[in-house]
Amino acid sequence: MASTRGSSAPSPAGGDGETSLEALALAKVAEAADAIAAAASAGEVVRALHAVAALLFPVDSAAVAGTVEEPFRTLIIEALNLSDDERESWRCAFYHGPAFPTMSKILLGNVAVKWLRKVHASARNEIYDSFFVKGPPTEVIQALVPALSEKEDSKEDHRAFCLNLERLLILCLLDNKGVSQILAEFTCCSKHGNDVLKPDKTMLVSRVAQLLASVPDKARLGASGILVAELIPRIRNHLHRCVPSDHKAISPEMMQHVSQSQFWFNVVEAMRDQHSIERLTEELLRQLASQHISDEEAYWILWTLFNQSFKRLTVMRSMFVDKFLLWKTFPLCCLRWILHYAVFECPPNSTTETLMQRTPDFFGTLQSLVSIWSRKEFVQSHSVEQQAYITAAIGLCLEKLTKKELETTKDVLNSILQGVSCRLESPIELIRKMASAVALTFSKVVDPKNPLYLDDNCCENVDWEFGVLSSKEIKAPLHAVDSENKPKSRENKRNAGEKKAKAIKSDVPDVRAKIVEIKSVDCDQMSDTVMNGKFEEEECDEDSMNIDASRDSSLEPYDLSDDDTDLQKKFSHLSDLAAALRKPDDPDGVENALSSAEKLVRASPDELRHNSGDLVRALVHVRCSDLAMEGEEDSAEEKREKALIALLVTCPFESLDVLTKLLYSSSVDISQRILIIDVMTEAAQELAETKILKTEQRRGSLITDNSPSWLVPSNRGPSGAGPWREVSEPGTLLSWSHRYEREVPSRSGQVKSGKSRKWGLGKAKDLQLEWSKNRFPLYAAAFMLPVMQGYDKRSHGVDLLNRDFVVLGKLIYMLGVCMKCVAMHPEASALAPALLDMIRSRDVSQHAEAYVRRSVLFAASCILISLHPSYVASSLIEGNQDISTSLEWIRTFALQVAEADPDTECTSMAMTCLRLHSEMALQTSRTLESADHSKTGRGLPTKLDSIIIPFGNVMK
Repeated sequence: MASTRGSSAPSPAGGDGETSLEALALAKVAEAADAIAAAASAGEVVRALHAVAALLFPVDSAAVAGTVEEPFRTLIIEALNLSDDERESWRCAFYHGPAFPTMSKILLGNVAVKWLRKVHASARNEIYDSFFVKGPPTEVIQALVPALSEKEDSKEDHRAFCLNLERLLILCLLDNKGVSQILAEFTCCSKHGNDVLKPDKTMLVSRVAQLLASVPDKARLGASGILVAELIPRIRNHLHRCVPSDHKAISPEMMQHVSQSQFWFNVVEAMRDQHSIERLTEELLRQLASQHISDEEAYWILWTLFNQSFKRLTVMRSMFVDKFLLWKTFPLCCLRWILHYAVFECPPNSTTETLMQRTPDFFGTLQSLVSIWSRKEFVQSHSVEQQAYITAAIGLCLEKLTKKELETTKDVLNSILQGVSCRLESPIELIRKMASAVALTFSKVVDPKNPLYLDDNCCENVDWEFGVLSSKEIKAPLHAVDSENKPKSRENKRNAGEKKAKAIKSDVPDVRAKIVEIKSVDCDQMSDTVMNGKFEEEECDEDSMNIDASRDSSLEPYDLSDDDTDLQKKFSHLSDLAAALRKPDDPDGVENALSSAEKLVRASPDELRHNSGDLVRALVHVRCSDLAMEGEEDSAEEKREKALIALLVTCPFESLDVLTKLLYSSSVDISQRILIIDVMTEAAQELAETKILKTEQRRGSLITDNSPSWLVPSNRGPSGAGPWREVSEPGTLLSWSHRYEREVPSRSGQVKSGKSRKWGLGKAKDLQLEWSKNRFPLYAAAFMLPVMQGYDKRSHGVDLLNRDFVVLGKLIYMLGVCMKCVAMHPEASALAPALLDMIRSRDVSQHAEAYVRRSVLFAASCILISLHPSYVASSLIEGNQDISTSLEWIRTFALQVAEADPDTECTSMAMTCLRLHSEMALQTSRTLESADHSKTGRGLPTKLDSIIIPFGNVMK
């Protein structure tokens, strides 16, 4: 460094001296900037930074010199060392003048992006990090935090810029205890700690506080919450100091008697940016929840930071009462803290909590909550997490009320009843659970001795988390049960009015799991497992029957008590069965007929074809709930459903002719419509028997496991050719064929050896005979086409698009199951356009109820997996615009749902639908590329090549 001892020495203290030294410091920064701008190697940058750092800090020049080469090593070692007093003078002039802001821009910009990764770590710590770590925290913060908002030219440069900036913030605020130093500077300037309230200090406090509070807002996604991580332990330590050793609880008086409390009382009030305050508070609440802070301690942290501004500023009260209760979603523990601080206005578990009279603000907040909660539009348009959050807020408020206080409220009772009623109509189990929880809590307030249980699973102590408001993560649960795991017995389908009041069982299966299963589970493995399991189950049943017959229990005395079992009529004709079902005045006869129906139908008597329609009508119209004994309604309902499924399987066309007409008939109610759709869904799956039977070729057949297959290329070829080996396509997920290659000898004049390739359809060891037991394609049109006509017509007792949306959702789900059952069959390509026309209707795809939208996404996914890629490819080659338009609609619709739908399950299903669409596009493009057709030039539609794929390597 070209500097002398005289020029390095500080000038005397005073105005001219300080100004002169600040000018010298700025000149040194300018020299370094010029050197860095013209640098061709990292050694030049290290030498330039060392020249400035040596003026400010004690630098280990030997260590820094060891990281660079000559001539920079010598220049660094020969640099003059200053005394501690000289360095302190330079340091004050550097940080409190224009030099540091200028130097920080150079360090954070050009040096960080272009050179820092080339600088050795030891040198970086000495001559780069020291500018920030060893500087005054208040000045460093004012340089680092505003830089969070800056943008670099390229993504790579911006990422390097942000990573370095976040690293420095952590070093300065956490590792170097920067927040503690700021606190000490603000609170210890005077003996009594009141200097923080002086105007000049107030401006500095406000400036620094706003900068610190804006860190969560300015930081990029995925960055640490730097300020809050340091803030929490500091304020917790302060709270512990405020409590005397002989006291267990904190009180406001204890806080006010500690001088350092003034800083915490004023730090939030000194901030002017309300948005930054909101982001800071939100991050504070979430980190407190992640650290499992007790309710009492969290309350006093909020009280310390916000109480002074909460009392004076309306906007602060609005942040807690409006935004944090009505628009945000926090874990349940955070909700309790917000309610205790801003609504109840008393610490949790305190004696004053039970003795305190509720304030008008409390009743006003409760009224606002129940008013929003009671609207049907809120149930339809908000996420499950948001609904659970507001439901929990209402429940926690109701738990604090007495009957006398409840009687003084204005429309709370009506709003609660309205909200409970509209939620009980929902087919989503979690929504109904919320209604049951609020109803139970409300009934305890009105009459504690007679709690109202609307759900058999209701507990006396309500869990207000509902499985989605935990402190670890907030997510929507799966509201459906996989069809393999759901119980056979269904809910008791009573009359229409009772159906509305009771819970509607959501038996739409977990679509994501089902779709993934369809795509990922090998059909062959599935068939083996299913068939083996079935045969083993039958064998076990036979064995168990034989064992039971041979047990000693057969020697026990007979029960000679009188019963009428032998007197019950045994049915042998279907006509007698239907007649017995039409006698409501003979409940025993109806029950006996239900018990015999399935077995008799499965026997397929000659009269089945002629009597099936009449028996279907009788089974649909029988009222199991009115005839069965109390507690046995589900058993009777299950027998009726099994009988109807047996009719659909053994006599499909005749049974479907009756059921499809009854579906939209005014003579049936909503429960009977749901029954019809349910049995059609089960019958379609039974007819499909979606499994492939395989038999391997045994020894003695034409092709054996150890013999070469005609599918594998022959060994004939030029002499010296190597053996065939199978190769895979790089970066592909699915392949319907196998590729083989081998080394061949070079021709004359050829330098490199060549390769010969052939395509094969499979390995010899995989050669198996396959056939399907799927009988459903023959009846698919009869299942689907009639029910897709008239769904949008409103008539007496029928309103699927509005009131009876549950029926519409189940209907679309059933149609999706039917498409899945004809997957890869010709019938799929014939039926898909009709189903696409139905779900593309705006009244269906844009339905207000999430239940219907989920069904639409399920049906769209089933269409994607049912269409054979060769059909899609041939349609595109032939110029069929309908199929390309429909598939493009599925992609666009799924994108819209994934980006904007408030229902979490819908967004997740939309992402799955997009993945299936991309896989379909991939297979179709492969088919087009390999097709030897005169129109191969006609490719996929433009938009089909630019699918937004959730998994980036799918199309690569």
